[in-house]
Amino acid sequence: MPATILPICGKTLTAVKGIDASDVWFYCDDGTVYRMFHYQDCCESVGIEQVDGDIADLIGAPLSMAEESFESDEDYDYGSRGWTFYRFATVKGYVTIRWIGESNGYYSIGVNFDQESVQDYESEQDYDA
Repeated sequence: MPATILPICGKTLTAVKGIDASDVWFYCDDGTVYRMFHYQDCCESVGIEQVDGDIADLIGAPLSMAEESFESDEDYDYGSRGWTFYRFATVKGYVTIRWIGESNGYYSIGVNFDQESVQDYESEQDYDA
């Protein structure tokens, strides 16, 4: 499946919070906030499997790349399994955040990347990256 360009591309990040919590918040210098997360449901498991690169490389320089792609495991014997990749780059470096999802086949293993309000973040527990 081809990569999807995220609306955060071209923006400059001031902070990334929650990278260890599977509920990642991206703060931009223009005041916009984005959230990467999964709506947890029954009979599925979705979370961050691996982060390659240094998150600090994404802070303070415009994102020249911000894309999402998905790969499924066609040989998985039970339900469905797949990986969602988020790739970010600035002149300072590259970061890939890989999510894994497994389901009995009836529940979504998708990851959301949505623009949020600052108030939404401030009502959540504050995690530092």
